[in-house]
Amino acid sequence: MLDAVRAAREALATEHLIHPRRRGEREALRVLLTTRQSAVLASTAAINLLKALIIPAPDEVRVELRGMKSKDQVAHCARMRDRPAQNIEHRMTVRALRSAAQRIEALRAEAKELELELLARVRTVAPELLALQGIGPISAAQILISWLHAGRFRSEAAFAAFAGVAPIPASSGLTNRHRINRSGDRQLNRALHTITLIRIRLDPITRACVARRISEGKNARDAQRCLKRAICRHIFKLLERGDQTGTQITAEDHPQAT
Repeated sequence: MLDAVRAAREALATEHLIHPRRRGEREALRVLLTTRQSAVLASTAAINLLKALIIPAPDEVRVELRGMKSKDQVAHCARMRDRPAQNIEHRMTVRALRSAAQRIEALRAEAKELELELLARVRTVAPELLALQGIGPISAAQILISWLHAGRFRSEAAFAAFAGVAPIPASSGLTNRHRINRSGDRQLNRALHTITLIRIRLDPITRACVARRISEGKNARDAQRCLKRAICRHIFKLLERGDQTGTQITAEDHPQAT
């Protein structure tokens, strides 16, 4: 009884009440993304199986596949026909290679189909995310799943802490520094990390911001963390306010103390 009274008083005193998880579009994105990730993992396992079958295969089979790229090996193995004139080891190896390769192709096709469905759902829910450089349907879907709805997070700092991109002070003596935050939603953190790497590779403004951070004395990893924090802030503002006026992060967007 006392615990219930205490919980009720704390709830009444809280300014920012927690909203329950919404279903609908958010749940649709979650099940599609989870299924696609399962297909990708299964495809990777099937590729590893194919490589493991090729290594001890008969010499004639290995000669056929020698020098081919991985994609070409999969296509070639998927088209292999039965060879009744060969010995039992050769015939069963060919059959196993064909089965593994056809499994890889089926899983890749499934993952691609699910990715297209995710793209369609994201365009319906938050097309402004896809306008940002470096954000594709997979990253956008993960962001929407984690963000959930406007008002879930009381501030962009809370969203950054949830994403694991808010740096943690790790100063000691005369050294003033921050360390990486390993808590939070790791799938959201992974999506932000992917976006950061793509922008560093493709966007000259982003490269200039990273170069400025390095010139200020930060190493490359710390500069990348600053960028990830800035991207997180920009995405949160975009989702919360529906602000579609800008799709690039400028030097002024980057935090000054990270």
